[in-house]
Amino acid sequence: MLPLRIMLEYFHPWPNSAGFYLARERGWYADAGLDVELCVPDPERGDSLQHLLDGAVQLSVFPSNRLLVRRDQGQPLKGVAAINHDGLEAFQTLREFAIQRPRDLMGKRLAMNPTPRGLAMVRDLVRQDGGDPDAVIIVDAGARELRPEELAAGVADASFGGYWAWEALMDSPVAAERRVVHRVSRWGAPAYHSYLLGAREDWIDANPQVLRAFLAATARGFESVAAEPQRARHAYERVIPYFPGALIEQSLAHIAPTWLHEGRFGQQRQALLEPYANWLHQHGILQRPDAWANATTNAYLPGEAR
Repeated sequence: MLPLRIMLEYFHPWPNSAGFYLARERGWYADAGLDVELCVPDPERGDSLQHLLDGAVQLSVFPSNRLLVRRDQGQPLKGVAAINHDGLEAFQTLREFAIQRPRDLMGKRLAMNPTPRGLAMVRDLVRQDGGDPDAVIIVDAGARELRPEELAAGVADASFGGYWAWEALMDSPVAAERRVVHRVSRWGAPAYHSYLLGAREDWIDANPQVLRAFLAATARGFESVAAEPQRARHAYERVIPYFPGALIEQSLAHIAPTWLHEGRFGQQRQALLEPYANWLHQHGILQRPDAWANATTNAYLPGEAR
């Protein structure tokens, strides 16, 4: 059995990685001769892309914008499969704060991790809606995702960065009818792949058959969960038993449709990469708008010509 170490994208496993867990649980990786270890990054050593660059893992899951930034800097990293075909980020607020559209954020306190890309997205959404981005009061929340009860306690009027398919589904003492969730994709954000799977270019070149075998089993896992999301619940009860089963079920049902495009898993699409790269360039996050052009390959996905 060939050992493969795969790094997920977040502080802990969550249902966006269900295809990996189901493929491992059902023995599809083992059938391909692969001994797959799934792990999460140590923030003190960098994000999943840094672990990948350092050679600590063979493949990792990461936000598409971070890959484009690193490619722009000349780093030898490449996307090999798309995980999501939609933006997962959301604004959370409470009904009494009357935030129903981007320009309603003017004069309100918005808690978020003020990264260049996050700030650019908030400002762009408010500007497109006819508002003044400078009128939004940013509250630096760091890596934390504020809970509805923290908004109710007066920490901020809204939060940005949590996912409509995960944090927004979590139980809270705040009554459901008070809670409001706005998906960035429905507020006019550019379309993008939230997450991609990738590897170092030298590893890809040296291990093409291993990569094909891994992606074939992975595609089978994600497509299987997409067809019946609750197939993955058992795997999560073992790896994140501290989260309620009902939350995992809800999240699986919400996230699964984002994995497929025209019924297939994995296709990294120019329609989501090129405009997003242009948007990142326009906002000073990428130096080169064409950084997307060689950042990904679909050549190792099932059904692709060799």
